[in-house]
Amino acid sequence: MKKIVVLLFCSLFAFSIGSCKRKKYTEVVEVPLPTAEEKMTIGIPEDVKAEAGAFEIAKLAYSYDVFATKIDPLTMEMHYSKHYLTYTNNLNKALAGTELENIPIEDIFKKLDMTNADLRNNLGGYFNHTLYFDIITPKDSGKPSDTLSSAIDKDFGSFENFKTSFSDTATKQFGSGWAWLVVDKSGKLQVTSTPNQDNPLMPRMEIAGTPILGLDLWEHAYYLGYQYKRKNYIDNFFTIINWKKVSERYEDAIKK
Repeated sequence: MKKIVVLLFCSLFAFSIGSCKRKKYTEVVEVPLPTAEEKMTIGIPEDVKAEAGAFEIAKLAYSYDVFATKIDPLTMEMHYSKHYLTYTNNLNKALAGTELENIPIEDIFKKLDMTNADLRNNLGGYFNHTLYFDIITPKDSGKPSDTLSSAIDKDFGSFENFKTSFSDTATKQFGSGWAWLVVDKSGKLQVTSTPNQDNPLMPRMEIAGTPILGLDLWEHAYYLGYQYKRKNYIDNFFTIINWKKVSERYEDAIKK
């Protein structure tokens, strides 16, 4: 009798499990898809404000969506309103109440203690991004002209040689960092790269000088649009360089 009861119980238990399994795979729950507005809402650069401090976030001369397929709008917004803004606010906090708070940024670099990681990263992050957003434009300006063009020909042999050197240097930069065109102390143009948020104005750099062109190689600058194809991002960078701005920076650098 006990055997019959046990068998009956097992049969009922197995049937209930089977029913649950069948119900699990046949039940359908409809979930509405998000609207286009819910998927991605892009703000405007004018709404981005830094906290009060020694340095202000640079204003953009363009909207987030002007670069079309070169840099997608969401990347531009996140880059400017999140990353750049954070470096600006953190730099102002690091400088507040110190002797460095009211001096030009170039002088802060001269006095920078490279072991002070907080100041080093945020000072570089602020300066580097300020330069980057200033020297890109939605209008393809082709190649540099006038004095800068002559200097590039003199120091690299040709614009194409410079472009190859810059692209190779950017491609070989391992991990996060920057590629630079700098004016060294002798007035010569050189290409170099730095890790993280370092730049050639900092002490003990392998190639020191004044940066006049900088390419952000951190993933936040390109990954949404390019993913692992960083070389494509580097190549497309040459179609959005504002050579007029770069030339102005060159003129200022050689006067120092």
